[in-house]
Amino acid sequence: MARGNKKGHRRFGLVRELPSGRYQASYLGPTGKRHNAPETFARKSDAEQWLTLVEAQMIRGDWIDPELAKVKLVDYTAKWIKERPGLRPRTVELYERLLRLHIAPHFGEVSVGDVRTSAVRSWRMLLLDEGVSESVTAKAYRLLRAVFMTAVKEDEMIQRNPCRIKGAGDEHPEERPALTLAQVFRLADLVGSRPVANLRKLPSGEYRVRYTAPNGARCPIADVFPSHEAAERAVWELLQAGRVKDDHDDRYRALVLLAALTGLRWGEAIALRRCDLDTTACTVRVTRQYLELDNSALEIGPPKSRAGRRTVPFPRSILPAILDHLESFTDDAPEALVFTSPKGMVYRRGNFRRGSRWAQAAEAVGVPGLHFHDLRHTGNTIAAGSGASLRDLMARMGQDSPRAAMIYQHETSTAGQAIAAAIDAQIKAVVQRDDPDDEGPAGALVPVA
Repeated sequence: MARGNKKGHRRFGLVRELPSGRYQASYLGPTGKRHNAPETFARKSDAEQWLTLVEAQMIRGDWIDPELAKVKLVDYTAKWIKERPGLRPRTVELYERLLRLHIAPHFGEVSVGDVRTSAVRSWRMLLLDEGVSESVTAKAYRLLRAVFMTAVKEDEMIQRNPCRIKGAGDEHPEERPALTLAQVFRLADLVGSRPVANLRKLPSGEYRVRYTAPNGARCPIADVFPSHEAAERAVWELLQAGRVKDDHDDRYRALVLLAALTGLRWGEAIALRRCDLDTTACTVRVTRQYLELDNSALEIGPPKSRAGRRTVPFPRSILPAILDHLESFTDDAPEALVFTSPKGMVYRRGNFRRGSRWAQAAEAVGVPGLHFHDLRHTGNTIAAGSGASLRDLMARMGQDSPRAAMIYQHETSTAGQAIAAAIDAQIKAVVQRDDPDDEGPAGALVPVA
């Protein structure tokens, strides 16, 4: 039979010797409920020392009810995501995906209070060993760390955050390309190219090509190609050499120029309305963005941050391209979307890439694998080259930070106009260098004084 300490022997708590010879410590909490130590002790003095520590926590007001931390980590994380204020739909999707794919399979039955730093370290290494990218692993770790921070600071379920691995939440993405101004305008000219050609698959699995020359003649290519991609690449090479008729769709040109030279995000650019463009002041007003969710649904919402609400000046040199676009592809109503698909619908990334022949155009300008978001990186790089301050760059980019959230909420400013003017000068220099005598054919860049 287990024996407890005699009445009056201890001021706080109870120590019992178990039949096994080990000692169990317990105490009454503030509500009168008895709590047992999470483990038994080999020596009575160890059990008493543990009770002393618990009593000290109660005196200091640091005691945490161990029952609170018995909730499963997966359930607590799901509740955390649901109740977290201010999460954007895309962020909710990301967190739910990280929980489902990378946290729940490893911590499914573990309670919040039972997670140790060693377990978090092992989990992180297991993800990497299983082939999960460093970027996704870092995102999963940051989510877990934020959840435990709430458990410590707000819900007071545990005393310490077990996510204490230095650098585990850091991401080191590969450097994305930044186009030169010449590449920006070359890309804008190439997107929407539609070489008139027929690619026929042979019984051997190879491809034979016939194309239409600019004079209308039908011309075969003598070579056969091992894949559709190889055949398409050959047609594009002929197109750039001027040997293939181009059934060009010009609706993509202004979008590329505006995104690259203002640094707008994809969702911000495709959400622009006619009323958001001031063609007199050469500014674009950003007040909203489209979000494409994992279930393919499109949602309209505010920009990514408070600083995302901004007015961005654009170089006057691209005004002709924007005016041509508004006249040819945008409805007259003030609320009409500026950039739409050939069917008049909101752009989706996949449809845009296919319709604009994005991959082929990017490869043709020497940047295979280019992402649309790289245009934002390009615009920010070009703006930085104008000598603008960090503060003015962040205002132009719509970047926010906890320390400067109230500073970078400017709309248009003298500094923003200076950035656009500096980019304008760079554009004119590029155009004059490429063809100083060219006055600008229809549809091409025409610098405006």
